[in-house]
Amino acid sequence: MKSIKKRITTFCLILFSFAAVHAQSLNGSLDRILNENYPANEPGATVLVAKNGKVLYRNAFGMANLELGVAMKPEHVFEIGSITKQFTAVCILMLMEEGKLSLNDEITKFIPDYPTQGKKITVHQLLNHTSGIKSYTAMQSFFSRAREDMSPTELIDVFKEEPMDFDPGEQYRYNNSGYILLGHIIEVLSGKTYAEFIEQRIFEPLGMKNSHYGSHSKVIKNRASGYQPIEGGYRNADYLSLTLPYAAGSIMSNVDDLLLWQQAIHNNKLISEKSKQLAFANYTLNDGSPVYYGYGFRGDEIKGTPTIEHGGGIFGYETYAVYIPSQDMYAVVLTNKNGNGPEDITVEAMAYALNKPYARNVVKTMPESELKKWVGTYEFDNDVIRYITFRDGSLYSQREGGGNFKLDALGNDEFAFQGSFSKYRFSMDGGKKSTVFKSRILENKGKEIDKAPPIERESISLGANVLKRYEGTYELQPGFEIVITTEGDKIFAEATGQPQVEIFAETETKFFLKVVPAEIVFITHNDGIADQLTLYQGGREMTGKKKS
Repeated sequence: MKSIKKRITTFCLILFSFAAVHAQSLNGSLDRILNENYPANEPGATVLVAKNGKVLYRNAFGMANLELGVAMKPEHVFEIGSITKQFTAVCILMLMEEGKLSLNDEITKFIPDYPTQGKKITVHQLLNHTSGIKSYTAMQSFFSRAREDMSPTELIDVFKEEPMDFDPGEQYRYNNSGYILLGHIIEVLSGKTYAEFIEQRIFEPLGMKNSHYGSHSKVIKNRASGYQPIEGGYRNADYLSLTLPYAAGSIMSNVDDLLLWQQAIHNNKLISEKSKQLAFANYTLNDGSPVYYGYGFRGDEIKGTPTIEHGGGIFGYETYAVYIPSQDMYAVVLTNKNGNGPEDITVEAMAYALNKPYARNVVKTMPESELKKWVGTYEFDNDVIRYITFRDGSLYSQREGGGNFKLDALGNDEFAFQGSFSKYRFSMDGGKKSTVFKSRILENKGKEIDKAPPIERESISLGANVLKRYEGTYELQPGFEIVITTEGDKIFAEATGQPQVEIFAETETKFFLKVVPAEIVFITHNDGIADQLTLYQGGREMTGKKKS
């Protein structure tokens, strides 16, 4: 008997030792990753990793307020952006369980005057981004009204007459308008405002004392200030009326409250197991293609382990959360800056917690001939076109209408986006080039087509004295401005609600952007000083005068 007890004791000690070593390794690994990405003198992040509701790792990095020199701490509160969609989806499922709606109900049952353009649009399609309704944040006019307070019905009026992007159920396209409509449906059925509903039915019962429907006027303890990157540093984020993200993105919270939220979902405190599985399901399009999105939760995987995830981005903040239902594990990273969001960092943190860390990409040097053989235009099975080009000894990838990103060579046929889990694997298929674009669970196949890549525009150098003539703030519409600044022989443009970008001179007054297809033309006095500019983008033309 003593021998058995001794073996059991020894076994327990081994397990304890293994757990302690893993915890020490986890702390060291995550400290290293987070310190690399969130230096002490820049906007920062809070991080929490938990298993079975118990915290494995909780820390903060960087600054919560640059102007006051306030260091970040785990208790700080952030705008969580589109993680709000999880709350909205659960509210809809709560109402469904109360018999107040069916997921297959047409939205006109609750919003009778909504113009569906002869289409049948259901609550289900709003929840999983397959409705085809135009997303109001994809409309350029949205940024011109970023400071304007609107009621839900006024916000719906902004997009309801827009043409449909596609027939319901035919495509998946991430859509903030759908969640605005869901928030309004919650108000119609409950008789409460959306803010009242989530406060009374979620925050209060779960003890989420650090969570709020977003407000700029309310004094919120431990609020972290939001920042946007500019050349050589950061500036305060643009003002955004939090009536505009509404049920698609207006909640504020911190990592501790989000753990309470995750545990409530895991333990079915708000909705039943059956309803939770509806939220987590991987739905399909009309043709059976998967969308990897449920109701406010997106499906993915980490090293073969299925995950449920979502992120958020809003003026001055980017966030991401990963949940593994099978192991009741949760990782969340909240940041107070725009730019490079924390998705990959959160995924990497969870991989370490699983004790399945990703190997760092080993970048190889390859002959120019081996690189150039994959140059071409590829059309993917999700109707996306990507251009692979060669420049300065490397391959670059550009999605049609998007920015141009450098690829690291991992082998003769495999390339990765820098600092990302997204990869290409190229091959020859019947004499034609083909590729697979993979980002964890998402995988799309592309074939080479005969379409020329966009011609890279040639820029000219203008002296600092010439560029300074264009500095100033130009108002294109009320609430939508472009700020032009210079630094030596470089010139930058920053539109309301968007990061600062460098612009490049094609002539003395005509400039272009490399990150998106757009042009800026300055209109000058006889002395060469600009007093107006015109922005050309997406077939639109907008002229603005310089503010005095």
